[in-house]
Amino acid sequence: MDIGIKKAFILAGGLGTRLRPVTYELSKLIMPVQGKPILQWAIEGVKRFGVEEIVLAVGYKHEQIEGFFKDGKQFGVKLHYNVEDEYMGTAGALKIAEKHFKNEKKFIGMNGDEMKDIDFAAMGKVHDENKAVATIALATIDYTKAGGLVRIDGNRVVEFSEKPADEKGGKKLIHAGAYTLSPKIFDYIPAGKKVSIEQETFPQLAKEGKLFCADMTGRQFLQTDNFERYEKAIFEWKGFK
Repeated sequence: MDIGIKKAFILAGGLGTRLRPVTYELSKLIMPVQGKPILQWAIEGVKRFGVEEIVLAVGYKHEQIEGFFKDGKQFGVKLHYNVEDEYMGTAGALKIAEKHFKNEKKFIGMNGDEMKDIDFAAMGKVHDENKAVATIALATIDYTKAGGLVRIDGNRVVEFSEKPADEKGGKKLIHAGAYTLSPKIFDYIPAGKKVSIEQETFPQLAKEGKLFCADMTGRQFLQTDNFERYEKAIFEWKGFK
């Protein structure tokens, strides 16, 4: 499906601290789910919507990622690698990649370490209708302080709060680690600084009424950041709709 978005940005530089000791030796993004590296599922998840070019923000054990995926040709995409010598945060990493996206009408961004079935066509429609700076995918999960909580009014996000410590458990609507972005997003990210898109950029956009959302509840969203969740993903992932 071609939705008019040709480029994507994928975060692939995590340390995988909660998956140690395995990640002392292996990049979390290379760990397999049903026969494919976690990152390959992310690449396939954007490619099926017509994405042709992907920037991977890498750091920890990036040699393993580059060695496996190479230039991306065998996966049907063109890959660029932005290697961080020091961790710049999720928005800081995006800022480094600005040159790849500044001339695009819109582009996709996402975490590379989750198993998720995102309808980027639906997200793009919400994004265009609202002239958004950013449109985020939402999922409903049993909240365990592992995600960005949102408060919404229709498709507009009125409050974005990343992992609030005082939030009680239960079914919660959270940011599903995928977004459609306008190049205007770069105006909200200072250069040369460590910046979190979840803790700084998205909350600011929400305050200004420029952050919108598409609810993906009912589609699969599986985290892999600890052994319990990783095992769950292995057995429960059903692929893309």
